[in-house]
Amino acid sequence: MSGQDLIDAGMSQGKWFRDALDAANRALSAGSSMTDALEIARGYQPGPTLPLKAANDVPIHMNIRAENAHEQENIEKVSATMRELARTPVVRSAAIMPDACPSGPVGTIPVGGVVASEAIHPGMHSADICCSMAISIFPGVAPKALLDAVHAVTHFGPGGRPRGSQIKPSEATLSAFEENPLLKDFISIGIDHFATQGDGNHFAYVGQMKSTGETALVTHHGSRAPGARLYDRGMKIANRFREELSPETLRDNAWIPADSDEGEMYWSALQTIRQWTKENHYAIHDMTAERLAARVGDRFWNEHNFVFRKSDGLFYHGKGATPAFDGWAGDATDLTIIPLNMAEPILIVRGSNAAHGLGFSPHGAGRNFSRTAHMRRLGDDFGADGRGLSPNNIAAVMERETVGLDARFFSGHPDVSELPSAYKNAAAVREQIAEYGLADIVDEVIPYGCIMAGDWQKDAPWRKKRR
Repeated sequence: MSGQDLIDAGMSQGKWFRDALDAANRALSAGSSMTDALEIARGYQPGPTLPLKAANDVPIHMNIRAENAHEQENIEKVSATMRELARTPVVRSAAIMPDACPSGPVGTIPVGGVVASEAIHPGMHSADICCSMAISIFPGVAPKALLDAVHAVTHFGPGGRPRGSQIKPSEATLSAFEENPLLKDFISIGIDHFATQGDGNHFAYVGQMKSTGETALVTHHGSRAPGARLYDRGMKIANRFREELSPETLRDNAWIPADSDEGEMYWSALQTIRQWTKENHYAIHDMTAERLAARVGDRFWNEHNFVFRKSDGLFYHGKGATPAFDGWAGDATDLTIIPLNMAEPILIVRGSNAAHGLGFSPHGAGRNFSRTAHMRRLGDDFGADGRGLSPNNIAAVMERETVGLDARFFSGHPDVSELPSAYKNAAAVREQIAEYGLADIVDEVIPYGCIMAGDWQKDAPWRKKRR
C-alpha cells in the first residue's frame, strides 16, 4: 500500500501517513484484504482540530483602572492581548490585576494576568517558573547588619556560583530531579544555580515590620536555569500537541493535555521546580542567619508565576499574580507577599478569593513603560536629548530616587531601570487592591535597604574586550 492509496481513499496527507502505512502493510503481509488494511490505516488519522473561540466568548475580569493617559494606553494593550489569548480553545476564563502590563506580542499573557484553562500552558507561567517571594523575621538584628550579611552570602547576576562555592539542594530535591525524565538532565545546573538570585527585578530587601519593629529579610527570585530549561522542554511538548490539536492556536498559548503522559510528567516536574525554588530562597536566608549567628523567627513564602489546580479541575495560570484563595498549596499559609518598589513598604496581605480576580491578587506594582522607554524618559528629564544617560545623570537619578535608602547593586553598577520611577504608582496599586477587593493588607515591611543585580553587563567580558 502506498500514500496514494490513502489519498484515493479520501484521507488527508500528513505526518501520520508513515505509521498508518506501516500498520496497513503489516496487515497485508499477514493476509488481510485491502479493505481491512485501509480501515487499519484510517484508525491513525487524527481527529478534527479545535478551532479558535470567537471574540468575547470567554469572560475577562478587569481589576484595573487608569490614573492617566499612559496607564490608559497600557490597559488597552493588556486588554487586547488578553482578548486574543482567550480565543485559545481550552481557556475558560481570565482576569487582569491592577499591576498588569504587556509582556510580548499580542496574544501573549501579560504580567498581571490570570487564566483558567482545561490544560497546562507552559507559555502562561513563562520561563521564570515559580518566581516567588520569601520572608524571614530576624528578631533583635539591626537592619544594616542584616543587609550586610545577606550581601556577603547571596549571588546575583548571570550563571551560577563559582566552582568551589556551590551549595547543594536537599537530597529529596535532587532525587526528585533524577526521577523525572524532564529534569534528570538538569541536576548539575540545579546545583550550579542553587542559592543564587539572578538579575532583572529580583532582589534582597531588608526592612522592619510595621506591627512589631522586628527586622525582616524578603527575597524575590524564581527557579533560575533549571526552571528555564524545563520551560523550553514544556514549550516543545506543548507545540507538538498544538500542531496536532489546534494549529490555529498561537505558539505562546500551546497546551499540554493534563491527562496525557506528558501532562502528568510536566505537572510533576513543576512541583519539583517549586520545591527547588523554595529551598533556594531559604538557603540564602539560612546562610544569612548563620553569618549573623542569629535566630530566624517566623517565615513564609509564595509564588506568583505558577500554575495551580483547583477543585473544579481547571488549571489557574498566574503570570505575575499572587494566589489569594484558601489552600493554594500544601504549604500555604493565610498570608502572601506583594512588593511595590525598593522605596515602598512590602505588603503582607491576606487573600480574599475574589471571584472577579479568579482567586488572585497583584504581585507588585508593574510597569507602564518598557525598560528602554523608561530609560529614554529619564534621559529626557536630564536633557540627554536621546543620547542616553551619562554617568553624571545616573548619579543624579540615584540621588533623587534612593533618598534615605541603603540601595546596593551587586555588580557595582546601578540599574536605573529598576529604581522606583520605573514602576507604577504604588499608592494607586494599593488603592485598587482595596477597590476591587482582591486582598486585605494586614502588615507592612518598612524599607531600610535593598540589593539588586545592577547593570552586570557593563563589565561583561565581551564589552571589556571591545573597549
